[in-house]
Amino acid sequence: MVNTIIEYLNKRGFTTTPSEYYAYIQEWDDWYKGYFKPFHSYVQYNGTSYISKKMYSLGMAKKICEDHANLIMNEKVQISTGNDVIDDVLKKNLDFNNFRVRANQLVELTFALGTGAFVEYKDSFGNSIIDYIRAQMIYPLSWDNGDITECAFGSVRNINGKNYYYINIHTIDAKGNYIIENKLIDKDSGAEMIMDGVEPIVNTGSAIPRFQIVTPNVVNNIDYDVPMGISIFANAIDQLKAVDVAYDSYVNEFILGKKRIIIPLSMTRIEADSAGIYKPVFDPNDVTFYAMNDESVDGIKEINMEIRAEPHEAGLQRFLALLGDKCGLGADHYKFELGSAVTATQVISEKSDMFQNLKKNELVFESAMTNMAKALADMDGIDSNKLEIKVDFDDSIITDRDSERSRILPLVSMDKYPLKEYLVNYENYTEDEAQNIVDESKNTSEESDLMDNFSGDPNA
Repeated sequence: MVNTIIEYLNKRGFTTTPSEYYAYIQEWDDWYKGYFKPFHSYVQYNGTSYISKKMYSLGMAKKICEDHANLIMNEKVQISTGNDVIDDVLKKNLDFNNFRVRANQLVELTFALGTGAFVEYKDSFGNSIIDYIRAQMIYPLSWDNGDITECAFGSVRNINGKNYYYINIHTIDAKGNYIIENKLIDKDSGAEMIMDGVEPIVNTGSAIPRFQIVTPNVVNNIDYDVPMGISIFANAIDQLKAVDVAYDSYVNEFILGKKRIIIPLSMTRIEADSAGIYKPVFDPNDVTFYAMNDESVDGIKEINMEIRAEPHEAGLQRFLALLGDKCGLGADHYKFELGSAVTATQVISEKSDMFQNLKKNELVFESAMTNMAKALADMDGIDSNKLEIKVDFDDSIITDRDSERSRILPLVSMDKYPLKEYLVNYENYTEDEAQNIVDESKNTSEESDLMDNFSGDPNA
């Protein structure tokens, strides 16, 4: 699809992102899906032949993108215009387009593939529609200082059982207004077709674009001259590999460490029971037993391989820390627990890498959603220049731990905040450890005396 659409755009006189760049997007897509064939598919020699193997994977590329999306685009994000009536119209438009769900999904794909886009238009019923476009469908046509001002969006459409390329082209005319072309291209002949119910050319009469490009707010160090973004894990492929190598080894440790019972080959023979019915001594489908035709095996022998769980878990934890740090979530974001990588419970400080990266990425999405709200208002004939559009992100998870601790501590001393809750939330004690301290405090004359002498270290 990519080469055909680029070829069509070139014939129209447009210059867009080189086709080679979309090969990177495909590689990121494979990692996001959890299976990059050149890495996860391999062969292993067993001493007599080569065996095809598929590496076990933790699927951390997708997990990283999910976590970024949940930090940026969650249910608490609010877009307002400063006008209650228009706010109500905007909310209805967003709800009609399932914005909270689809926008979160687009952010996730954007962090995975490097680029995403919101595209707005009116359908044949007059509804305002928002399309959520992933990187493989985005073809920049012109850009200024990294800001894409004209763009094409390409996809495959199946009409009456036949596939066509649909190309949606946004360009600026001599008056500075946007012109939108809708092209349907025959996949085989390359000829332009007519689409039923779709205007081939739409003159918006407005300088407000009907699309907004979003990317992770990191420099594209693959190609400085391409206005597309890069995946949040583009520079952490080695760390993704390290995690999967360690996880694959860990899983195989259990597979290879299964209990085995060595028995003489003679014990596998068929014998008749007291009723004259012939049965095998051992069930041939039971792989716990391994028959050996060896004179040294004169009885049943049990083999229990030692499983190196702790070294594997320590290695996985270290690789997860490196991966989280490289992907902007911080070295403490993930921990390996109960056989999978989970998000560590933590208070996010304003000084943390995670907080700083979150606020940096919010700048891109704040601009995009502000311009999206302007486009929706413009399509409804509302002068967006008179609107005070504001995007409020959910920063409730962001707290300065030291400041919060200092604020809560006096409340504990005055019995206005539970001591146990304070110890668990701000001093990293377990529930049981905190309960023991609370029980001990009941034997003191004043709970505040305990707090005055409190070290804050559960291991002290």
